[in-house]
Amino acid sequence: MTRTVSRARVARRIAAGAAYGGGGIGLLGAAAVGLVLAEVQLAKRSVGGGTAPLPPRGDGLYGLTFGHSDPLLLAVLGDSTAAGQGVRRAGQTPGALLASGLAAVAERPVEVCNVALPGAQSTDLERQVTGLLATRTPDVCVIMIGANDVTNRMPPTHSVRLLSAAVRRLRTAGAEVVVGTCPDLGTIEPVYQPLRWLARRASRQLAAAQTIVVVEQGGRTVSLGDLLGPEFEANPREMFGADNYHPSAEGYATAAMAMLPTLCAVLGLWPETDHLDASRDEDMLPVARAAATAAAEAGTEVTGARAPWALLKHRRRRRLPEPPPTTEPAPPPSEVRRA
Repeated sequence: MTRTVSRARVARRIAAGAAYGGGGIGLLGAAAVGLVLAEVQLAKRSVGGGTAPLPPRGDGLYGLTFGHSDPLLLAVLGDSTAAGQGVRRAGQTPGALLASGLAAVAERPVEVCNVALPGAQSTDLERQVTGLLATRTPDVCVIMIGANDVTNRMPPTHSVRLLSAAVRRLRTAGAEVVVGTCPDLGTIEPVYQPLRWLARRASRQLAAAQTIVVVEQGGRTVSLGDLLGPEFEANPREMFGADNYHPSAEGYATAAMAMLPTLCAVLGLWPETDHLDASRDEDMLPVARAAATAAAEAGTEVTGARAPWALLKHRRRRRLPEPPPTTEPAPPPSEVRRA
């Protein structure tokens, strides 16, 4: 309980600093800098040692068994994890997996527009949102961002300020927004201590602060945590891709399976309501407490209630349908192609 309260205070400070233009909050003491820099050099020799293919294009129409007309529009924004770097087939990308699951629940085709960019930081969200809204407004947007902010040492207040602005623009335009918060970088197997502990601490603090600002802007979050499940720690070679950094196809499927219930719920398609189920440890907490708890519990949804309260949900997951090979998506319009 004490650790959760402490994490909540840090997350609230970061979110407040973002709202009022404060500077970054230092996560490391000066005495640790030399040791951390040495660990970073060791990590660079191990992480990314394999070759992760560029993400395949997953844009297009899914759920063609339900026809071609009046599709839901799903937009995907963010970094390499959102783009699906590390897999070779379009149907294995998060956008394709979520679209196939969403189509099956809605019994309606789903069009995917993926503007995510490998290597993107939160500074790229403004460009992605502008390009997306220049054509039409999506029904729902999925954002996955934050890992590169941590590894590039972006001040967390700046990071969450940019995310807050992106969510606000999308919500003002009329889109629903679900954010997969910063993954737990402490799960990357080749990273040594104490860098692994520091990476876990920094990414969880950012994830909690992201949750606060997203909920305040009317979005929902799902904690990606250790990439959604103990499978990643138990079977890292199956869940991570060839470069030991990006998820494998099985890893992306696990993440998408955890996000799909929230995606459906925000569109009013999920059979479960927002009522709390005590048997699944669901609760109503102050938003900062809810954010800190979710950051430490992978797969947890946080959605706003009456301020300053938020709902902590653990929705039941359903296995995603495989995108049929005969419905390989067509190329998207040139206006929405990634830069």
